[in-house]
Amino acid sequence: MSTTVQKEGRVGRIQPFDMSGVSRGEDGRLHYDGLHPSLTAMLRETVERVPGKEAVTEVGGRSLTYQEFWDAAARVAGGLAAEGIAPGDRVAIRLGNGVDWCVAYWGGVLAGAIVVPVNTRFAPPEIEYVVNDAGAKYVFMPDEPLPDGEPLVVDQAGPTDTASIIYTSGTTGNPKGAMTTHENFLANIETVMRSSFEGADEDARMLVSVPLFHVTGLNSQLLPMCRLGGTTVVLPAFELTAFLDAIVDYRTDAIVGVPAMYWLALNRPDFAERDMSHVRWAVYGGAPMPPEQVGEMMEAFPNAKLANGYGMTETSSVTTCLSHAYSKTRPETVGFASPIAELDLDTTGGQGEAGELLIRSSQVVAGYWNKPEETERAFTGDGWLRTGDVATIDEDGFVSVIDRIKDLINRGGENVYSIEVENAIALHGAVAEVSVVGVPDNVMGEKVGAIVVPKAGMSLEVDELLTFLAERLADFKIPQYVVIRSEALPRNPGGKIIKHQLRTTTEWGEQVRRRARG
Repeated sequence: MSTTVQKEGRVGRIQPFDMSGVSRGEDGRLHYDGLHPSLTAMLRETVERVPGKEAVTEVGGRSLTYQEFWDAAARVAGGLAAEGIAPGDRVAIRLGNGVDWCVAYWGGVLAGAIVVPVNTRFAPPEIEYVVNDAGAKYVFMPDEPLPDGEPLVVDQAGPTDTASIIYTSGTTGNPKGAMTTHENFLANIETVMRSSFEGADEDARMLVSVPLFHVTGLNSQLLPMCRLGGTTVVLPAFELTAFLDAIVDYRTDAIVGVPAMYWLALNRPDFAERDMSHVRWAVYGGAPMPPEQVGEMMEAFPNAKLANGYGMTETSSVTTCLSHAYSKTRPETVGFASPIAELDLDTTGGQGEAGELLIRSSQVVAGYWNKPEETERAFTGDGWLRTGDVATIDEDGFVSVIDRIKDLINRGGENVYSIEVENAIALHGAVAEVSVVGVPDNVMGEKVGAIVVPKAGMSLEVDELLTFLAERLADFKIPQYVVIRSEALPRNPGGKIIKHQLRTTTEWGEQVRRRARG
């Protein structure tokens, strides 16, 4: 661990979140006081408080109250027990988004099992790997009825017991299973309620349009609603019209998406015909949002609080949040550390003010399932997680994530952050997709290469793009190789661009920049 790590991390001058009930535990990490001991205890309290309240609704499908939800999950737990599932056994979910997914998840929890959500976008060999690696003794399969038995609730788990193994969808190697404890989940729920969905209560109606196997859909949408007693409206599959219709038809007031999704929505000719005045929270993540789009969002959702979140599977979802008050003035950042997240930078790689982002929090998972060496590399003995992200933290506490360490381009000793170049290229109105990678060079070590996909029906000239970038980037950051292709960029099942494939398969051709140094 780098000597730059401080005992209590970096603390900025601004703290926009409620810090009450936060204390340091014996493990050296910050914790929320008064959390439930387990997810089961949390849901039981909600059911007892609002048994007749609508809990989950599937767009175009059925709806369950909290009492019906609990009863259905308990019968699934009983069915699992009848299949020989004991507490601590792993059960995998291969279902698509819907009420059955939610019931299956909670059925596994009530059975005392460790639930393994499976990415439905994985190829068959990847699915087989996850199921086998987790040692799943039961798999919830599509088009098969959920197990059904005598109602059962096993509530012997404690805060440090593993509740789920959630697999990452990395761009290289096999997926890694993040062992997520009951406290990890419960702490993230509390973080969400203090940051991105501040002010939410049991009247909130959350639209889940992302996959439930992802930490955003599960950890930061479904589970917080189960804590509050709010309603989760599940969209079986994302499609823009269905998404917009669900906001209106189901009166959902809490929505989550990536900036590109919102851009597509706001630029639909019929968007203005829809009444969005009931939306109270519009949360985004995965990429910065241009200031002009933030302004458009505020006009489109006039009564909504905007928030930009940053997190990882390894941090149980939300670690930093850019709250509504700063959305328009600091959109290039991911905001501030959550109340229980301590942050620091490891600058031993020589990145100057930037460095690898380090996180210590009671939301950081217990490690990777069956991967001791990778656990040792990423999770330090003193509680810090090495994120693999290059970031900066300013004196106010604003965090900017500027690249993945493996994607940083060293051009003759000058660091070029691929995300910065990608963001600049993405501002061009004709660009649909872009990826920036290092191109090997005998003299400079690496030069900057960009693979660009134009929007459908639009053309893009290299010279015109370079002129556009010259007004937005330093000379040494402007790509010296540009490939314009019509095919979509390769992505893994989690939607991330597979950069190592682009590095090894792209035919770069001649250097296009004559003005570049070197």
